[in-house]
Amino acid sequence: MTTPTYPGVYIEELPSNVHTIVGVATSITAFVGRAAQGPVNVQTVINSWGDYNRIFGGLWMGSTMSFAVNDFFLNGGGQAVIVRLANGGTASQIVLGEDQASPPFSSANALILQAASVGSWGSGLTAAVDHNTKDASSVNPVLFNLTLQQWDATGTQLLATEKHQNLSVDPTNSRYVANWLAQNSNLAVVAQDAGGNYEVPPLRPAATNPTAPVTASPGSDGNLLTSLDFIGPGTSDNKLGLYALENTDLFNLLCIPPYTSTPTGQQVDVDLDVVTAAATYCELRRAFYIIDSPSTWTTKTIAVTQFTNTTDQVGTRSDHAALFFPRVNEQNPLQDNQLQTFAACGVVAGVFAYTDAQRHVWKAPAGQSAQLANVVSLSVPLTDAENGELNPLGVNCLRAFPIIGRVVWGSRTLQGADQLESQWKYIPVRRTALFIEESLYRGTKWAVFEPNDERLWAQLRLSVGSFMHDQFLAGAFQGTSARAAYFVKCDDETTTQNDIDLGIVNIVVGFAPLLPAEFVIIQIQQMAGQVQT
Repeated sequence: MTTPTYPGVYIEELPSNVHTIVGVATSITAFVGRAAQGPVNVQTVINSWGDYNRIFGGLWMGSTMSFAVNDFFLNGGGQAVIVRLANGGTASQIVLGEDQASPPFSSANALILQAASVGSWGSGLTAAVDHNTKDASSVNPVLFNLTLQQWDATGTQLLATEKHQNLSVDPTNSRYVANWLAQNSNLAVVAQDAGGNYEVPPLRPAATNPTAPVTASPGSDGNLLTSLDFIGPGTSDNKLGLYALENTDLFNLLCIPPYTSTPTGQQVDVDLDVVTAAATYCELRRAFYIIDSPSTWTTKTIAVTQFTNTTDQVGTRSDHAALFFPRVNEQNPLQDNQLQTFAACGVVAGVFAYTDAQRHVWKAPAGQSAQLANVVSLSVPLTDAENGELNPLGVNCLRAFPIIGRVVWGSRTLQGADQLESQWKYIPVRRTALFIEESLYRGTKWAVFEPNDERLWAQLRLSVGSFMHDQFLAGAFQGTSARAAYFVKCDDETTTQNDIDLGIVNIVVGFAPLLPAEFVIIQIQQMAGQVQT
């Protein structure tokens, strides 16, 4: 506050009481599974297939997740969060100094590098040392340049190159090789011994000539994933497996492509305990889980029988999840474009993201506009009558129509069975509520520790009311007027004196959701000919 000291006019800028609430993203999709390369048990945000290809090695026959992520971006996906899991496996190593091939390192004091992550991909790494550094004229024994290259399995195609200049073996140097590679290289890091110490040699006399590239030893991909890799003991507490997503600020959709497989490599299913845990986790994170139909559902009859079986065949009946049937047939570029059956979760997640971008989250991601890109055919063709048996149960069908092509033709949650009469029957209603909840959760944090009185309540009514009105104008709710579409209440009725004493302020928000026109009924009447007068 300004203290007046002289006669005149004083200008003060006062802070506004308006706190704008911004709607959160609605289609950031998390994928958890196996990949050819990349960080393990670390959440990584990507924005394109190019990012995935660069960080996680692109399509790989051992990774159903790679195909799902590709489908996601081909169908309109924008941003994804990738968590790579690995069951065992070893990282390739490069020994610089073996047989005195890479001065200034000798066989007695070698610099040992290893691939940045486990997997056979590291077998194609090479490393070369030269001394054309900033102190090249004095042949500085501390500094050297390191060139890392990644080649394909045949050793003929160069996939990536990194050049790290003026690296040092001196731990006090700002470009100490161990620290520098750990923070700046996607290909290799300095190996550590059993005690966690870097395998960096002491200072050695520098050579004046560059050395030939040294090839890495073979690495291995480990075994197929099991449920323990997702939800095993300690995964939740240590933020590993599925719970590596705890390090992600926000994700809206979750995909776990089938990770078990047959001896021929055919993808099969996700363990039911993983499905159950994933659905529960989505409820905690205000996210939505896209579930693939079991591989045993090869006909409509089997699907109906197993879905209605008293023994759980799906893993969850959460309203934060939806099931899509059947799976999709696509050309596999790794198998000379032969048709192969894939899980549909990546395709469907891309359709969700595309629909959100075009029409927002309250539009059902289904219908003629919800076309499945990159899908040649469906593993189980369905008729209208068969669709009519599955839809009332809460199973969303993928259909193929003449001219239109392959589309998503259902929009119910796993609480969408007619008999359940759930308020969260439809996917867009559930996801609209999640969108509002997450937006208000983030947009009202400013109120924490504010004086709990009528002034705070008025500010909350203004902030939340403005946000809800913006959604009303965008077409999110039923009703021709704001009064009929939503309400926001925060006063002495919602927050009693006892609440105030406990440090609680209550905001009650209600909205009239848009329900999808799932059944369009046209009544036609034939009229007898009449004479016009």
